[in-house]
Amino acid sequence: MPDMNPVNNCPPIDFGAMTLIGHLQELRKRVLISIIVFGITSSISYLYSGNLIQLLISSVSKVYFMNPAEAFFAYLKVSAFCGFILALPVILQQTWSFIRPALTQQERKIFRRLLPASYILFLAGIAFSYYLVLPAGIKFFMSFATDELQPLFSLGQYLSFVISFLLPFGCIFEIPLFIIGLAHWRFIDSRFLAKKRKIIFVLAFIIGAIISPTPDIFSQIMVAIPIIILYEVSLYIVKYGLHK
Repeated sequence: MPDMNPVNNCPPIDFGAMTLIGHLQELRKRVLISIIVFGITSSISYLYSGNLIQLLISSVSKVYFMNPAEAFFAYLKVSAFCGFILALPVILQQTWSFIRPALTQQERKIFRRLLPASYILFLAGIAFSYYLVLPAGIKFFMSFATDELQPLFSLGQYLSFVISFLLPFGCIFEIPLFIIGLAHWRFIDSRFLAKKRKIIFVLAFIIGAIISPTPDIFSQIMVAIPIIILYEVSLYIVKYGLHK
């Protein structure tokens, strides 16, 4: 039998389970593992960086590099981008391992489901952007070309544009998990979500203006529409899928 607190007959709390130094060492370990895995996946991606670049520039006919080093750094940029996507499951697992001791048993069950779902939704967002949004965006921007005004795409700048187009959609597709998590812990409910629908519509376009790679209205709309759709999907799940 543990020693009981004479005041309230409760077992004393063990504040010495892990010191601040212990937490920092554990965090250092998790970060180090994530960095090593990211380095490995980026190195592997570099071996296939030529093929990866071909995939990313498939929406345009030809790109150019404007200085000798631009192609090399473009290869590194693509390798790091793909390496991050490949390493993300390990990064999420290390994050889970670090926060798991602070969670209750019920919270651990929830997070075991949320982490795989978050990675799947992140990939879904990137795929949605790559196959639907990016081609439409490139077609829109190319429509301004004329016989006298022809596009000349720099490899480095084009890849930066593509990556900045893909990553936000990976994050945007996490919206359902965020909303469902808040609803599960009863911070919000379907009535609250329905009441805030108009505000979310306005915020969707504000977010689109902030994170879109270009300041034009087309890019903002292409970011705002998935946010609105995902919000409505989340509202439906919260209303009919939770606490039933």
